[in-house]
Amino acid sequence: MGGTFDPIHTGHLILAEAAYEAFGLDRVLVMPNGNPPHKTGQVQADMKQRIVMTKLGIADNPHLALSDFENTPLDYHYTYETLEYLKKENPNTDYYFILGADSLMSFGEWREPGRICENCVILAATRYRMEHRELDKQIALLSREFGAVIYLLETPNIDISSHMIRERLRQGRSIKYYVPAAVEAYILEQGFYACRQ
Repeated sequence: MGGTFDPIHTGHLILAEAAYEAFGLDRVLVMPNGNPPHKTGQVQADMKQRIVMTKLGIADNPHLALSDFENTPLDYHYTYETLEYLKKENPNTDYYFILGADSLMSFGEWREPGRICENCVILAATRYRMEHRELDKQIALLSREFGAVIYLLETPNIDISSHMIRERLRQGRSIKYYVPAAVEAYILEQGFYACRQ
């Protein structure tokens, strides 16, 4: 499960836990994105800080593991490259790529969608309560075009975003329970969101 995790929050962790439980996974790799091309200029905490927050956020869950694979000086890390690397390193491992179902609507525009589909099964979290008819149509299209294997992952509709958390901090409001306690303590100690204009 990749993401900017700027910061990691309760919604991310519930999603990872739901995937682990629903699909009987051995573990979930939680991977902070290095420099996501679709979020140029939007990421606020640096990679080191996001890795620390992710590590703190998953520390009490033995089947969540931090992957800092994208912690490199490369300009961009594309999903297909990360998956091909993982598959090459662990050829006998089946990988499941966890994403929000809304991302399926633009999946065909991602870099090398066919190569992504060759290296993983996609778990699409329906956290935004999308219209299933529209979603089923898109899944059928991606299956035909790219050989995608996609399963829906039912998750609670938790309306929390990293952007919302950053805004609350800028306004001097509490983020208690939006993020794990250790992540909250780290953010408040560092002050890197509250101090930005």
